[in-house]
Amino acid sequence: MSDVTIYHNPKCGTSRKVLEMIRAAGIEPEIIEYLKTPPDRATLKKIIAATGQPVRDLMRRRGTSYDEQDLDNAKWSDAQLIDLMLKDPVLIERPIVVTPLGSRLCRPAEKLLEILPQA
Repeated sequence: MSDVTIYHNPKCGTSRKVLEMIRAAGIEPEIIEYLKTPPDRATLKKIIAATGQPVRDLMRRRGTSYDEQDLDNAKWSDAQLIDLMLKDPVLIERPIVVTPLGSRLCRPAEKLLEILPQA
């Protein structure tokens, strides 16, 4: 098992680019296609906490029901937003990379360089 994990959507150009960058560094990551195999609640909470970003910053808006559900509304607690992400993983922004040096939403792809270990 690799020390580097990417929560990946192979249909996403940014996600594919980040995966290529990881491999170019000589690392074969664990690839989790999160739309097929979403993280469990504990894992998702741990990833969000490790990024240091608010829950909403890790939610995908484009091509999702984010706006229809009015998820920008302050009435939604972090726990409720996480519930929605688990119920509908398309609401999880991608790609998220976890390494021993930290976790990042790698959007733009260059954010990867902040946490990419030297191979």
